[in-house]
Amino acid sequence: AILGPPEVNISSCRNCINVTIKLPASHLRIHKTLRSLIDIYGELEYEIRLKTPDGEHKRPRERTTEELFNTVIEELYPNRNYCVSVTVSASLNKQSMPSAWKCVTVNPVVQQDYNMITIAGAVFFSLVLAGVLKCLHVGGYILQNKSLPATLV
Repeated sequence: AILGPPEVNISSCRNCINVTIKLPASHLRIHKTLRSLIDIYGELEYEIRLKTPDGEHKRPRERTTEELFNTVIEELYPNRNYCVSVTVSASLNKQSMPSAWKCVTVNPVVQQDYNMITIAGAVFFSLVLAGVLKCLHVGGYILQNKSLPATLV
């Protein structure tokens, strides 16, 4: 039997990709209960292929005993598009289908720092503006509640 493709989701992190892998479903039932691939094989191997602007790279095979798990691919170049495909196999069954390619652009480290500076600057500017408006209001320059005396009009 060919092992179906795993379900793969990826998200970008600082110069890395977070890969979430869900093993393919098995169709084996024992006593009317659907068994997972981990129940059947005990341990599975997975291989991640990474497609970059430079070409396709195979990462070393890893082992898992979990149905749903994460792995992080680190030390990637920022602002580049990377695509990931995962193949799952068992020691007794090497026939498998790879997942569809999933692609993401890696975030640079600097971008998040700029976002924090921008937000902090906006908050500071809002507080200063609110303070100036309150002073103008208390001083009677804006939003006057009392009308001016007749002699000043």
